[in-house]
Amino acid sequence: MTVVIIMSALFSLLLIRVPVAFALGGLGLAMLILGGFSPLMAPQAILSTLDGFILLAVPLFLLMSNVLLRAGVGQDLFAAVSAWVGHWPGGLAVATILSCGVFAAISGSSVATAATIGTVAIPEMIRRGYDKRFVYGLLAAGGTLGILIPPSIPMIIYGFVTEESVMALFMAGIGPGILLIVFFIVFSMIYGALGGQEREARQNWVERKRATLKALPAMILAAVIIAGIYSGAFTPTEAAAIGFAVALILTGPVMRTLTWDNLKKAVFESMATTVAILLIIAGAKVFGKAITLYRIPQDISMLISQHIDTPVMFIIVISIVLLIMGLVFEALSMVLIMTPVLLPSVLAMGFDPVWFGVYMVIMVECALITPPVGLNLYVIQSVAKTRLGEVARGVLPFLLLMFLAAFVLYVWPDLALYIPFKM
Repeated sequence: MTVVIIMSALFSLLLIRVPVAFALGGLGLAMLILGGFSPLMAPQAILSTLDGFILLAVPLFLLMSNVLLRAGVGQDLFAAVSAWVGHWPGGLAVATILSCGVFAAISGSSVATAATIGTVAIPEMIRRGYDKRFVYGLLAAGGTLGILIPPSIPMIIYGFVTEESVMALFMAGIGPGILLIVFFIVFSMIYGALGGQEREARQNWVERKRATLKALPAMILAAVIIAGIYSGAFTPTEAAAIGFAVALILTGPVMRTLTWDNLKKAVFESMATTVAILLIIAGAKVFGKAITLYRIPQDISMLISQHIDTPVMFIIVISIVLLIMGLVFEALSMVLIMTPVLLPSVLAMGFDPVWFGVYMVIMVECALITPPVGLNLYVIQSVAKTRLGEVARGVLPFLLLMFLAAFVLYVWPDLALYIPFKM
């Protein structure tokens, strides 16, 4: 009964448009006071949370992705990929997915990925005869690769909450990320073969070389980040700092596409997003402290163990809960609220916490493209200047592909666990 009252209070606060951070923090503080606990636990929890070295990666990755966005890196990247695969069936759609994958490996942000590639790909694909709904859905879904393919900001937050290795989480996201790219590409090629869209002319080796060289700085940046993280040369936080520095050098003195005005805009946008994220983290920490003192995670774990005795039913129930939560919560809020609640049950059922982190991120990806608060839907709506309903209808087939990827991950856990633990 206590759980129902708390969740009803939280949903009520959100329905009357109280910001997520203040809804979580205020409700957590009220629970501490009503439960007879010291309200000083709230500021102590906030200070201990925001003092984490690993959270430095969040503003640095945001700075890097916004610099790349403002410098127009996505246009060169899309042109280079199109030069190689544009003549395939659904070639521009395939180029869009591959561009999203590469940019995701740089930025760690779904919003930056969707906005950067969408700005370039949407008008080009519509001009070539692709159905608008398909294009909008493709970009909204392709943008979600930004939080699955490492580096990933939600994985950083999940690792921070669970005290699991962020490096292991990053490496565990590689296999599922590649699988999802393959699913999207196969679907796009089938759609292109059946839809009769105009294909790109096959470009010769000189044109491919020219386009590739123009996009080489972005590829170098991706290689530096990925190689540095997986070789152990630097931590994810150091990778974010180095990536930001390299992005400034590449887009400034080398490419000369980043102006002072755009740099200021990138810094202010990153600052605003960082403040919002940290406020949500702080509020969620107070809320998490309160529900822990109320023993809600332990009660939920006991309830699940008493009524759910198979891993399959557990995953089905958890997936439904996460999808329902995704209707009203954005990605980071879902991770911050649900992880401490579900983790005891996950461990009790024998699931690997790193595997579950990847599974949760896939469910969070689904939340990013489901209304009413699917953030990527609003990004694509803004870029394309269209109605939200058009974008929402376009994502349905890609949402089904995400569910299929989650199913494959369940029946084949090594898809996530092989690289971090068995290579």
